[in-house]
Amino acid sequence: MKEALGTACFITLYDQGNEKIYNDIFSRIHEIENLMSVNIPSSDVSRINAAAGIEAVHVHKDVFYVIENAKYFAQLSDGAFDPTVGPLVSLWGFDSVSTYVPSGEEIEKALPLVNWRNIELDKTLNTVYLNQKGMALDLGAIAKGYAADEVVKIAKQAGIKRALIDLGGNIFVIGEKIDKTQWNVGIQNPYTNRGDAVGFIQTKERTIVTSGIYERYFEEDGKTFHHIFDPKLGFPVQNGLVSVTIITDNSMTADALSTAVFVLGYDKGLSLIETLPDTDAVFVFNDNSIRTTAGVKLKLLNTSFYIPQ
Repeated sequence: MKEALGTACFITLYDQGNEKIYNDIFSRIHEIENLMSVNIPSSDVSRINAAAGIEAVHVHKDVFYVIENAKYFAQLSDGAFDPTVGPLVSLWGFDSVSTYVPSGEEIEKALPLVNWRNIELDKTLNTVYLNQKGMALDLGAIAKGYAADEVVKIAKQAGIKRALIDLGGNIFVIGEKIDKTQWNVGIQNPYTNRGDAVGFIQTKERTIVTSGIYERYFEEDGKTFHHIFDPKLGFPVQNGLVSVTIITDNSMTADALSTAVFVLGYDKGLSLIETLPDTDAVFVFNDNSIRTTAGVKLKLLNTSFYIPQ
């Protein structure tokens, strides 16, 4: 286990794993973090944010690629996923140790700065421009997925046949278990410690990514406020969902979709998932009910949760 991307990263390479491959993997993860973290002043994303409304910034090809994909998922979800939520994240204090509930006036002032359409990309020059002063990118809902895909790429190029990759809940399983059965991947209980599952799914060669209210939150005056914002309202989403898990074959896609579907809510989120090939979802609600798409076979472990008939 190593700390990176603001989370604990667990990577297990079975059979052929060695120190060099692990070093290559974590070097790549740290490279991505140094390029895309808003908490590193020298990162490309921090430089883009500092130049908002002033000038376009030349960025590393990885950064351009992730932002280009972030715009795609913003368009696909009609803005439910929006990489320009940086002003809201800062306003609520989720990028610092000091969180608080901002006033309605403060939120109204920040909302015009949140609009993915105002990201201008020049593929020829590899530049990114936020065309309003005060805008800020936050790639926290997509960068871990990109990192997981890069880890898979390195592992497979090194000949790894079986592996379990967990970047703070962004999970990717390579191959199958040694007895030729599928991996059992747990769906996190949103009310208890990490690692306590409400149930599990069996899968291989897939990524499983969850967005939930339990990841980052604070309490004030008896109310809980989590970090998944409705970009149009400026407040944490309140739609009955406590977590959304996406199962597909690309972790960056799953990362963005887990946030987008959570914000869209069950009905619109389900409609979106059903338009996408080889993509499934698990929805956990605040009444402890769980719904899944047709391709998911979920085995419940916790009797406090149930799947409606």
